[in-house]
Amino acid sequence: MAPTQGTCCFLLPVLLFFLSGKVIQTVDLSVGINYGQIANDLPSPNRVASLLRSLNISRVKLYDADQNVLSAFLNTDVEFIIGIGNENVSAMRDPAKAIGWLEQHVLPYLPYTKITCITVGNEVFKGNDTTLMANLLPAMQSVYQSLVSLGLDKKVNVTSAHSLDMLGNSYPPSAGSFRQDLAVYIQPILNFHSMTKSPFLINAYPYFAYQGNPSTVSLDYVLFEPNSGVTDPITNLNYDNMLYAQIDAVYSAVKAWGHPDIEVRISETGWPSRGDSDEVGATPDNAAKYNGNLLQRIAMKQGTPLKPTVPVDIHVFALFNEDLKPGPTSERNYGLFYPDGTPVYNIGLQGYLPPMMISSSSMVSYPNCLVYYGYCDTFLIICFLF
Repeated sequence: MAPTQGTCCFLLPVLLFFLSGKVIQTVDLSVGINYGQIANDLPSPNRVASLLRSLNISRVKLYDADQNVLSAFLNTDVEFIIGIGNENVSAMRDPAKAIGWLEQHVLPYLPYTKITCITVGNEVFKGNDTTLMANLLPAMQSVYQSLVSLGLDKKVNVTSAHSLDMLGNSYPPSAGSFRQDLAVYIQPILNFHSMTKSPFLINAYPYFAYQGNPSTVSLDYVLFEPNSGVTDPITNLNYDNMLYAQIDAVYSAVKAWGHPDIEVRISETGWPSRGDSDEVGATPDNAAKYNGNLLQRIAMKQGTPLKPTVPVDIHVFALFNEDLKPGPTSERNYGLFYPDGTPVYNIGLQGYLPPMMISSSSMVSYPNCLVYYGYCDTFLIICFLF
């Protein structure tokens, strides 16, 4: 039903409030962020670019190569990791298709958008698809050779993001090892990383270790809170948090297979602020402690006990809550921010999500109505009855 004149007088202040941006209290961030988009209520990429600029976040990881996002970040000095999904891994074995993908998703944006890394597949070894596993390395090699042919191999890395499930042993960290059943796939991939000088990416979530064993895993240990820590009996190195122990377990596994030269980076880590009744520990307080303490460690440029001079390289998961993600409630509640730009919990972040932009050219008139179009976000219709 069209509103009356009296109703219109109420709607206009609502519009002004809606257009007023959100301000957040904060600190400088020297961390990467995962920008997922499995949602129907997110702000436009142009507004997100402004939010990240206000937060001083200069590294972003995507799960695809969204052209709207890459275009919105032109000339912003933000470094991007872009992704080739699991569904496209087999196609990338074909050099012609790999070149075609690069010509569509990379070449149009360089050098104005800084694309520094391409992930081929995501957590390929988490499932049981042996065909996908077998296709991963040939796809990575094909994309890399295509970058070489385009003269971009020195500017853009090729890698893949892996789940910690690929480890057969993670404790103590010095005894970290890969699953033997994956050796036929992982050993050649490590050779590829060593040859191309590209990083080995891991998605690491201490939350899952705690959620699965809350009676035996110390909450303070997984949240970076003060605790006595755990000492590796082989190296005598003390770990005061689980994430660093997981990172060093991966370093040990990589070294055990002959590659002490490969850098391990964390492509995802985070903590959910909400969960189902059986998802122990998924609370705003725990999420605030985990991510807040993690950001403090990153700001200190801290290394792990095994690699004290190498600052940990981390992309936090995730920028926004994503309301369309399948799975348990926690999957939709890893965001640092709600889609309207307000923080999910207070960890000292200060950013600014600008208002939707409306220009005279985007305001269309209808009989007795005005339609205000937002920038890729929404619209508001105000109609008058006479």
